[in-house]
Amino acid sequence: MGMLTYVTDTTYAVGGCVPNTAIDLAKIDQTIPIYALGKVGLDENGRFILAQLMKHGISVDGISLSYENVTSFCDVMSVPAGERTFFHRKGANADFAPEDIDIASLDCSILHIGYILLLDAFDKPHKEYGTVMAAFLHDVQKAGIKTSIDVVSDSEVDYAKKIIPSLKYCNYAIMNEIECCVIFRQEAYDTQDRLNKSVVRQCMENMRDCGVQDKVIVHSKTSSFVLDVPSGEFTEVPSLDLPPDCIKGSVGAGDAFCAGCLYALYNSYSDQELLDFASAAAACSLFAANSTDGMKSKGEIQQIMKKYGRLPL
Repeated sequence: MGMLTYVTDTTYAVGGCVPNTAIDLAKIDQTIPIYALGKVGLDENGRFILAQLMKHGISVDGISLSYENVTSFCDVMSVPAGERTFFHRKGANADFAPEDIDIASLDCSILHIGYILLLDAFDKPHKEYGTVMAAFLHDVQKAGIKTSIDVVSDSEVDYAKKIIPSLKYCNYAIMNEIECCVIFRQEAYDTQDRLNKSVVRQCMENMRDCGVQDKVIVHSKTSSFVLDVPSGEFTEVPSLDLPPDCIKGSVGAGDAFCAGCLYALYNSYSDQELLDFASAAAACSLFAANSTDGMKSKGEIQQIMKKYGRLPL
């Protein structure tokens, strides 16, 4: 504490749900049509994000411009073992609102939105639906589009107040173990820092009871889980057992897992296949220090699944 430390390398890369998940999906399968929605500022960072999305064949017609705020950014401090700290500026994300999205013009089967807790206009209270996000998801579902949500880890907000209203209008809820448990004021880990799987499962069932319609999906460093709502079936898959020297960083690993989930859902994978594939996609993300360079194609991900064993249950 209080001592000098050194920055050994710096990189400039996209980050956050929209570019990470969209680019990862495009790298997994270039044939899938992907449309990005969001808001950027009139600055170099905004131009960089748009250029990177277009480079991967992703439509940016749904990206609007903020004339008042800079493009959202994070300074991410990452160590080789994978731990990282984020210093975040909300920027234009705070301006992004339902009015920026023409639901009637959306041509997709799944709309994935992240992150709840970082989108100020969506996180505002709503008299009828609880939050503006919940009202928006209701309208998206009414248009015949399935909805998927992701959240962000933030120690300073009321998770239950901002997330639970959206669960009623959510087909797929995808998040990490800590976020899932904090919603219900539970601890994902015991005093020995071991994952408390029974607590995780109970919180996933609580999310189902709050209204998630199809699947609750949770990932952690050691395992990932699916609760299929219609059948009640619960599935667990251990993470791949990667050699430590393969891991360059964990920035974007959650988004990579999410991209793998969305790809599996889009292609009607079984829950076991979904977790096998999504956990391998997340593992690929660890091969690079930034959020997207480590992602591989579907075939390469399947080879990664065969190459490495999995952690014991």
